[in-house]
Amino acid sequence: MLAKLANKLIDGIPFVRNMAAVQLHRKGILGMNRRNAQYISPNNARYLFPLVDDKLQTKKLAIENGVNVPTLLGVVDNQHDVSMLSELVGGLDSFCIKPAKGSGGKGILIIARREGDQFFRSNGQPISMSDIERHVSNILAGLFSLGGATDVAMMESLIVVEPEFKNYSYEGVPDIRVIVFRGVPVMAMMRLSCAASHGKANLHQGAVGVGIDMATGNAVNAVQRDKPVKYHPDTEQDLMQLNIPHWHQLLELACECADMTGLGYLGVDLVIDANMGPVLLELNARPGLSIQIANSAGLVPRLKAVEGLSRPERMSIKRRVEFAGKHFSAKPLL
Repeated sequence: MLAKLANKLIDGIPFVRNMAAVQLHRKGILGMNRRNAQYISPNNARYLFPLVDDKLQTKKLAIENGVNVPTLLGVVDNQHDVSMLSELVGGLDSFCIKPAKGSGGKGILIIARREGDQFFRSNGQPISMSDIERHVSNILAGLFSLGGATDVAMMESLIVVEPEFKNYSYEGVPDIRVIVFRGVPVMAMMRLSCAASHGKANLHQGAVGVGIDMATGNAVNAVQRDKPVKYHPDTEQDLMQLNIPHWHQLLELACECADMTGLGYLGVDLVIDANMGPVLLELNARPGLSIQIANSAGLVPRLKAVEGLSRPERMSIKRRVEFAGKHFSAKPLL
């Protein structure tokens, strides 16, 4: 009986399916149905979704608002122009190609280096220009887009991994997911790619999720495939030693991103580029719930604390970040 109730409460969160309902309630775990009905639907106007579902629109909006993003090198929006790709990237040694309407990291192609006419992916695998053109053609056909709709391909500059993160990730770039509710950052995690996730930073693909203390940027907990871990599975780096530099600047950037979209419940994905500093990667109007697993904490108490504020959206960004640090800090659990 309790198991059935628990499954009903936490739709979409496998790790807690065996927990009793009372434990879920005590932890303040937010389930998918409640997230959609109580937080996304009332706070995210439907007409604003394209601003974040379309990465090209997001990038243009960010540039208009002075938010740092990876440099846009070019866009291919029709099959005829695929043959011109070599001219677009011909002089580049590294770049990233991604579908504007993709999700979950699908369709992202990272070219890490080249030798003459031979390109190499981030995992060292060689790839020819004709293979890259075929990949772009598939993006345009909608192979990686939400609902299979036709899409456009974006070419971006490659993020340079912050040296401090070198041993925290395998092949890919670590990113930081921040949940922002009514303009206030409420929970964060860093996602670390590994061999099991094939260099991707998505938790459902096997990446490591590290919960982050909102006051300090220190690690508080870490999981891989819903199970606690203390060391990176490939580099053996102690994950509890992780401290994210530029922490308050990152939280302020997350607030700026929420403000520029008008969305009240938002997932903000950020990275730290070794040359540019904190950079916006993408936004998500329906952020997943696994961030609670990474933090070993529920979202509900934090969301309720924000609901108790009078017009938090009108608070200065500095005050919002201070509120998060004061009320959503956590003590190390491992």
